[in-house]
Amino acid sequence: MAGNITPQQEDFSRWYLDVIREAELAENSPVRGSMVIRPYGYELWEGIRGGLDRRFKATGHKNAYFPLFIPMSFLQREAEHVEGFAPELAVVTIGGGKELEEPLVVRPTSETIIGHMYSRWVQSYRDLPILINQWANVVRWEMRTRPFLRTMEFLWQEGHTAHATAEEAMEETLRMLDVYADFAIRDAAIPVIKGVKSDREKFAGAVASYTIEAMMANGWALQSGTSHYLGENFARAFDITYLDENNEMRYCHTTSWGLSTRMVGAVVMAHGDDQGLRLPPVLAPIQAVIVPIWRDDAQRAAVLEMAARVEAMLQGAGVRVHLDAREDQTPGFKYNDWEMRGVPVRIEIGPRDVANDAVVLARRDRPGREGKTFGVPSAGVVEAVRALLDEVQASLLEQATVAREANTHRVEDYDTFRQVLDEQGGFIRVHWAGTSEDEARIQDETRATLRCLPLDVPEGEGRCFLTGAKTDKVAIFARAY
Repeated sequence: MAGNITPQQEDFSRWYLDVIREAELAENSPVRGSMVIRPYGYELWEGIRGGLDRRFKATGHKNAYFPLFIPMSFLQREAEHVEGFAPELAVVTIGGGKELEEPLVVRPTSETIIGHMYSRWVQSYRDLPILINQWANVVRWEMRTRPFLRTMEFLWQEGHTAHATAEEAMEETLRMLDVYADFAIRDAAIPVIKGVKSDREKFAGAVASYTIEAMMANGWALQSGTSHYLGENFARAFDITYLDENNEMRYCHTTSWGLSTRMVGAVVMAHGDDQGLRLPPVLAPIQAVIVPIWRDDAQRAAVLEMAARVEAMLQGAGVRVHLDAREDQTPGFKYNDWEMRGVPVRIEIGPRDVANDAVVLARRDRPGREGKTFGVPSAGVVEAVRALLDEVQASLLEQATVAREANTHRVEDYDTFRQVLDEQGGFIRVHWAGTSEDEARIQDETRATLRCLPLDVPEGEGRCFLTGAKTDKVAIFARAY
């Protein structure tokens, strides 16, 4: 099965597309730039969605739904917002065979329509805060697309909140950034850097944009979730006002934050190897697969009986388990097939295992004999599999963290920056006092972008690698998806 997958070192982009295809995560649709998410890929998205949704509800947010179509006039109320999204808009001008009085935009994001509704729902400080999230699809007319990472239509969640003060809104913005980071680290096993976007990279209409940035296996960066403090910008555009305790009219302070199916791509590229996917157990659609092995009908019956018993035990313990009883495929084919699909644990049961009332466990994160445990008693298989799933989850996070640190470079001048970027890639961490024009120049000359200004800056004060000016700001540059 791995023979159909291009090695990462040969062509990482081709490897990524091969894995998406062979693991049956998604495929191109008849509409250019759109994808069909296949069941296995959608189950992975459901795992992401479930992990986030639990966290949102634990922090007091409620789910709602807002319309797919947004009046064009709504987007035009916030000048920076419409300017930022204008090149990506899909616009409906005809409905029911007639030209519409006002064009409708297919939702690229929902700040405007939700701002309109909040203006109707908020009258008094007693109505605040409003903490709402929606799970939805959005459309952005992308010219260069790649499955999960950048498609014309994609799935996501977008949180939208309204608050009485700037302090409360900023607290919310950073709280949700922490939620995203917690999810990425604990569920997706991806170490991320929390930081603020530069003015050049921030969300159109935001006062400040915060991000979690992840490193993929080839050293490129992926923006994996963003949280925005919108200040009073949308409140003024949509008249979201309230009477405070002194009976004075005030504008609300709003936030928005989102994470999309791009996270599926992050899981693929952060953990995958030349054999295919390596899925973190928390998110894996199938956490353990049972592969029975037999040579004749007598062995077949005994092996399948034990396999079904082990399957039932694991199901009863809440493990997502699958028994691969296909009779038209060899055990070797099945091993490769499930390795390619990234299943964290494989359980092998053959005639000798039946005789010993034991199983063999193989872990996806460690190939070959090193990753196998022999003679695990069937009576203890639930505890053994649970422990192994925890180990694999921790191992993937550790491997990704070690790889990120090994591929993070600190440089002090622009010549070294360019040399390291071309020869080694990865994250380049520098002191920064540059302008938006400086950012643009660096991107033009190197194809690297300023990913974020990290919130954690242990370096203290230093000199900007580009301008030489003293600064206490640090920036991470990288080539990015």
